[in-house]
Amino acid sequence: GGGLEGGDPGAYFISASSSISRPAFLGAMPAWQATRTASVKIKPGAQACVLALNQHADNAVNLQGSTNVAMAGCVIAANSDAADSVNRGGSAVVSAACVSTVGATQGLTPPSATLSCGTPHENQYASFDPLADVVPPAYTLCLPVPNGKTITLSPGTYCDKTLSGKITLNPGTYIMRNVVIKPGGNGSLSGQGVTIFLMENSQLYINANEQVNLSPPTSGPYAGITIYQAHGNTRALTLNGGSGSLVSGFIYAPDAAITYTGNSDMSAQGSCLRLVGDTVAMTGNSAVKSNCTAELGNREMYAGRMVTLAR
Repeated sequence: GGGLEGGDPGAYFISASSSISRPAFLGAMPAWQATRTASVKIKPGAQACVLALNQHADNAVNLQGSTNVAMAGCVIAANSDAADSVNRGGSAVVSAACVSTVGATQGLTPPSATLSCGTPHENQYASFDPLADVVPPAYTLCLPVPNGKTITLSPGTYCDKTLSGKITLNPGTYIMRNVVIKPGGNGSLSGQGVTIFLMENSQLYINANEQVNLSPPTSGPYAGITIYQAHGNTRALTLNGGSGSLVSGFIYAPDAAITYTGNSDMSAQGSCLRLVGDTVAMTGNSAVKSNCTAELGNREMYAGRMVTLAR
């Protein structure tokens, strides 16, 4: 049964067989052979918008503060087996299709939580890592960064820099090696049709008085992916964009804590955002859209997995 952690939404089949040989019932007869075979079909569950991959963390998905998280048609998922793997606290209010977790939940009762599935689905199978099969691009020659507080970058590899001020990214793929993206007071980060790879020890930090406007490419090998933080990079990823900020696409940091603060200026129908981290904290008003096939380049994310007996 290899490949069960892959991002492919197709079903997997696992078969197990056993054979035993028993002495014959009658002395002159040959030995009695018995063979049994069973197969199970494993496929992803419902569509998800938020997934915490950590297997044991408390508050793996944490909804806190004075925040309203609206995810119509989308599931919030956690692979943690903790008793509070998905936690809602403070005056946070959440509405979603469901919550699916390996462990249990806290604070997800009406009126603070409105789930289309009724009550959280606890003690579920773990969710697939949707980007497990994505391979970051090869490094290329380190490009120079222009001087000034307003800069525009072209796709390529950038090394050993701190990027600050008003940063504009032309469409394409960016490979950051030991780069800190930290716009600073009144700074901004904007790029449409971009994928940012945070390799080695790179970090993205957007604070509350900074604007962020990012969207992913809709075609090509990295369709739907806006930020990909490398496996093994544990630097916290912080997206606390100020008023008017809008982020869409996959924000992926499998070994790091993601902190995401939306804001009330987000469009009413929401953005095509997918958050996948070691842990995920949401601390601001967020509207997240579930029907995003085109915007995410046909890339999907699913909560849990369904196991059925095939034969």
